This record gives sequence, structure tokens and C-alpha cells, in this order.
Amino acid sequence: MSSSLAEIFDQPVPSVSALDAGLQPVEPAYRNVIRIMTALVVLAVVVGAGVVEVVMHVKGGMQQGAVLAPVLAFGAFVIVFLPQRKWRRWGYSGADEQLRVARGWLFRTDTIVPFKRIQHIDVAQGPVERLFGLASLTVHTAGTHNSIVTLPGLTRPDAEAMRDAMRLHIRREAE
Repeated sequence: MSSSLAEIFDQPVPSVSALDAGLQPVEPAYRNVIRIMTALVVLAVVVGAGVVEVVMHVKGGMQQGAVLAPVLAFGAFVIVFLPQRKWRRWGYSGADEQLRVARGWLFRTDTIVPFKRIQHIDVAQGPVERLFGLASLTVHTAGTHNSIVTLPGLTRPDAEAMRDAMRLHIRREAE
């Protein structure tokens, strides 16, 4: 047994690009969904910064734009560049009787769910996703840690086809 452990630990660690091999990217329209959701968060932060600036200007005599200008500049940067980076970091595969979902750049998550462990499958659309014809596939498994795996950025027909294929596989396994 120690020789097999030694063999395992002597294997080279794959690079991030090797982990991405064989994964399909989510739909390009998902960048727009990320951009709109990010803009909503930035809007809330800008409103808060505007309130802080008005209060500080009235009570403390602070110069106008000292708080709001940097927040607006940072918000614009985040809205323009974050969605593309976030979108590129999502990938999935439904081969070999398992669903593999990989995401993240700094904190990389690579989740593999065997079809036989799936208990429930959802296809969901929020209002922003619906606007772009996208949906999210959510897979529920037994257990507590990572028992819910979500794959956003699929077209609605693709998400439904994946759900139906998984469900068919689960039925065949039960027979």
C-alpha cells in the first residue's frame, strides 16, 4: 500500500490549464448576466457612498467628490473587467456518468458529482437570466458538504437536456 501512495504522491501536480482541458465554457451571454448583477451591487455601494459624501460635506466641510469619485471609478472598473474574468473561469463536463463543474481563479473549485449520487435536479431562471435565455442547473446530492452543485450560464434547452439525461441515467441505475 505504501508503494501505491508513493506512486500517487510522485505524480506531477497538474496546472490550472490542464485542469481545464476537456471542459466546456458556459454561454457567452452569461457575461451580461454577471455584468448586470455586479452593476446592481455597485449601484448600492454608490448610493451609500453618495449618502456618506453628502453627510460629510454638510457636517465636515469635505470637498465634493472626495468619496463618490473614487467609488464611481472603482465601480466602473469592476463592471467592465470583472464579468469577463469571472465568465472565463467557469467550465463543465457531463461525460463519464458524472457532472464536473470547475470555477474560480484564485480559489479554484473543481466539483465532480457521479450521476448515481444525484437525488434531485432543478433548472432555474432568475429574471436577469430569463432576459438572456439562460438558466442554471442545480444538482442536489446526499450529504451536507457540497451537497448542492450549481452550474449557471446554460441555455434553457441545454439545461433541460442535461437534466433529462441525468434523470434517464438515474432511472436506468435504479432498475
